[in-house]
Amino acid sequence: MVRDVQRRYWRICPEDLYCRLIAQDRPALDVLLEDDEFVADWQMERLVATARDHLGDLPEGRKYCLKIPSVLGGQYEIPNLATISLVDLMRASGHIAHEIDDLPDGAQVRLVVTD
Repeated sequence: MVRDVQRRYWRICPEDLYCRLIAQDRPALDVLLEDDEFVADWQMERLVATARDHLGDLPEGRKYCLKIPSVLGGQYEIPNLATISLVDLMRASGHIAHEIDDLPDGAQVRLVVTD
């Protein structure tokens, strides 16, 4: 979650390759944070616990992630979990989102990973 210079709140969801406005101001965010469904989706406690059990605690600056984003068919399962720096996660997610932005749902995608 990030706050922009206009003090609006955005949710960045790297596994689903989106960034969406979720609140126009802090009072609206406070209301949203009282929604149990939003909080459960935001915290992803079971997935985080699974990742921690299999990948260990996170060093500073690293995050758990999906190797293949869910919108490209990646599963929320142990073989698809990894850790990555926050900077690299945002960079990769934004790049992939940009590349597939104009594709229709169900389009075939070939993911090529390079250095």
